[in-house]
Amino acid sequence: MDIADVKRELSSDEKVLESAFKLETLYKKHKLKLWVIVAALVLYFGGRAVQESVHALQLAKANEAFLVLQEKPTDKAAFKTLEENNPGLLELFFYAQAAKNHDAKTLAKLSTSKNSVLSDASKYTAGVLNKKPVDSTLYKEMSLFEEAYVAIGAGDTKTAKAKLELIDERSPLAVITGFLKHSLIKAN
Repeated sequence: MDIADVKRELSSDEKVLESAFKLETLYKKHKLKLWVIVAALVLYFGGRAVQESVHALQLAKANEAFLVLQEKPTDKAAFKTLEENNPGLLELFFYAQAAKNHDAKTLAKLSTSKNSVLSDASKYTAGVLNKKPVDSTLYKEMSLFEEAYVAIGAGDTKTAKAKLELIDERSPLAVITGFLKHSLIKAN
């Protein structure tokens, strides 16, 4: 090794040392800010993890209570657990029970639910039970079909045809709609 190599090696060591000193100075100057940021990140991600695990536990309890209520609808403990942990699932349970028992009164109450799907399904099911057509987003084609059927029963074939024309040809109701349209042609 010659003197030039030693100088280069010492020069690179000096640069490393100089960088370390600069880093240490920077750390000392911003130590508080750095620790605050690290603590905030730890708290944020730790809090999120705890929150997610609590939510998962609530869902598990609610699902278990829902299954118990399906087997035994009068179980008060399961009812209370479901009410505390997942009120939306409790509304779904009420909807299922009301539809099963043809309880138009409960369905009418559920039609004001904040859950738009449950509200729409409740309105539609109550309308079916009361034999009255209802405007429905989920069951739009079924509603049109029922309105047409009611119009046919009332002898208003013009309204019935207009309602049946609104049902899409790709709908699962298309075949039945076709038969109904055909019967209207023969009725004239």
